[in-house]
Amino acid sequence: MPDRVVLAYSGGLDTSVAIGWLAQETGAEIVAVAIDLGQDGEDMEDIRRRALSCGAVESLVVDARDDFAENCCIPAVQANALYMDRYPLVSALSRPLIVKHLVAAAAAHGANVVSHGCTGKGNDQVRFEVGIGALAPHLQVIAPVRDYAWTREKAIDYAIDHDLPIDVTKRSPYSIDQNVWGRAVETGFLEDIWNPPVEDVYSYTEDPALPREADEVLIGFTAGVPTSIDGVPVTPLQAIQTLNRRAGAQGVGRLDLVEDRLVGIKSREIYEAPGAIALITAHMELENVTIERDVARFKRGVDQRWGELAYDGLWYSPLKEALEAFITESQQRVSGEIRMTLHAGRAVVSGRRSAESLYDFNLATYDAGDVFDQSLAKGFVELWGLPSKIAARRALAR
Repeated sequence: MPDRVVLAYSGGLDTSVAIGWLAQETGAEIVAVAIDLGQDGEDMEDIRRRALSCGAVESLVVDARDDFAENCCIPAVQANALYMDRYPLVSALSRPLIVKHLVAAAAAHGANVVSHGCTGKGNDQVRFEVGIGALAPHLQVIAPVRDYAWTREKAIDYAIDHDLPIDVTKRSPYSIDQNVWGRAVETGFLEDIWNPPVEDVYSYTEDPALPREADEVLIGFTAGVPTSIDGVPVTPLQAIQTLNRRAGAQGVGRLDLVEDRLVGIKSREIYEAPGAIALITAHMELENVTIERDVARFKRGVDQRWGELAYDGLWYSPLKEALEAFITESQQRVSGEIRMTLHAGRAVVSGRRSAESLYDFNLATYDAGDVFDQSLAKGFVELWGLPSKIAARRALAR
C-alpha cells in the first residue's frame, strides 16, 4: 500500500493546491479531512467532492459541531477565557479539535504524515504541530505554505496549470477564519492600525449604531454549562447559535484588537463573537453570585493562564489539564439564571437568581431586616490592620 498523507482541508486555494503538490513531492496518496465547526458558508459536501476532484484518494467531512461546542467552547465559558482580557479564542479553540480528527484519520488510513496550510507568521502552525506532537509523537508534519515559501500567486499559477476546480479569480481583501464560536478577520487595509474597519468586514453582527428595539434574554446555567434560553432547554451548540443570532442582531461581540501573537509579533485582528461574549458575560456574573470570594480570586488567575495556554497551542499540556480540574470543581454550584439586555453593541446584565446564591439579602440590606451585627466590625478592622500598623511603627522608629 502506498504511503498516505492526511491533509487538513478547508476547500480553499492553498489546501486544494496542496493535494496535487503533496502527491507529486512525496509520492504519497492524499486523504483530505474537512471539519465542520459550524462555520457556515460553503456546503461541506461540495468541499468533500472538490478534494476528490483535486486528486485526493479519499475525502472526509467530520461533523464536529456538537463536539466543538461541548468540549472546546463550554470549557472556555467556564474559564471566562478572554485572551488579553478581550479575545474569546475564536480560532485557538478549534485547532485542538481539528488536530484530534487529523490524528484519528492518520491512524484509520495508515498515514505517517499530516499536513496543514498554515504560514510561518501565525499561531496556528504552533497549535497544529504541538497538538499533533502531543497526541501522536510519531507523525511527521509538512507545512507547504511555510516550508516551501508558497505565495498566493504561485498557488494560482499551479491551480491554472493543473486545471483545478477552484475559482482563482475572486480574491477577498481579507483573511478570514470562522466557526460557530466566532469570526476572525485580518490583512488587507486592516494591517494599517490607524484605519478603522468598514462595515463590509462584518458578517456575524449588525451595525450596533443603527436604531432598534433592545432584546432581553434569560440564560440558564447548570454547573457552569448553559442549558436554557428564555426557559427553553438547549444544548451547548443551540445556546451558542441562538445567542449568535440574537446578540449578533444587536451588534454585540465586535472587537478590534492589536494582539500579542505567540511568534513574537503584534497583529491587528477584527473579531466577531456575539454568542461567545454574551455567554462569557453571563457566566462571569453568575460566578459572582455563586462562588466564594477566595475561590473566585484564585480562579481569576487560573482563568487567565488557561486562556494563555489555549492561545499558545498547549491545549493538551499537563498544566492545562491540571487547571481544568480546578475549574471543573469550581463550577459545581454555578447554576441559576442571568437576565441580560442586548442592545447597541452591549450585553448588559440586569438580573441574576440562583438556588446556590451566596448573596444574603438580610446581610446586605441597610434597611429594616438588617441582621448584620455591625458591632463586630470594630474588632475585625483592628485585627485586619494590625500587621500594617506594626510595620508602620517599626518604620517610624528608624
